Amino acid sequence: MWQPPSDIVLISDPRVAAIPVQDNGEPLADARGRLRVDTRLADDAGAYAHLRAGLLARLERAERLLPGGYHLMIVEGYRPVATQRRYFEEYRDELRAAFPAMSEQEAHVAASRYVSPVEVAPHTAGAAVDLTLCDPDGAEYDMGTQVNDNPEESDGACYTAAPHISADARAHRKLLAAALEPAGLVNYPTEWWHWSHGDRYWALTTGAPAACYGPVSM
Repeated sequence: MWQPPSDIVLISDPRVAAIPVQDNGEPLADARGRLRVDTRLADDAGAYAHLRAGLLARLERAERLLPGGYHLMIVEGYRPVATQRRYFEEYRDELRAAFPAMSEQEAHVAASRYVSPVEVAPHTAGAAVDLTLCDPDGAEYDMGTQVNDNPEESDGACYTAAPHISADARAHRKLLAAALEPAGLVNYPTEWWHWSHGDRYWALTTGAPAACYGPVSM
């Protein structure tokens, strides 16, 4: 099983859960019609296309920072708690089946490389977005893996700083970061496509005293 570099703080780390949440009450907003939104993970309620209003505004700012010919493409934003729990438990159970010697706690930590435990999940707060880069016609640029390729199937190439990706993919990841970081987003280093603002992981990364977005319902 692919192991993360030792300097990566996983979202299952107790330091993340220890961050307090002081929700600012910002509503969820629909990204459709404001940014490019892919439908591969569309749900009947349209939850996937929603983000906290402040995060969506930051993404619009990031879009304007991209050079000509490049656009953000949102794949998934808000997830209801039930969806997040299902994603996590399914991946955790896959790992335990593939690695029978793994303990329940080890499986929990390993699963958090790819899916957040529901109790700290930024997607349930509308604070995280999975996204990529595309051209004006919607064709995705080479990013080294597909969005949502897990560490096992990508041999770790899903890690943002993975060394064994092409020069083009590395350049595209840097271009994505160069637009999103000035807009106030932080990356989860095990997934090049996952960026967030206002959640507990963002607070830990930036040194903010509290998260400003907690779990929310549509």
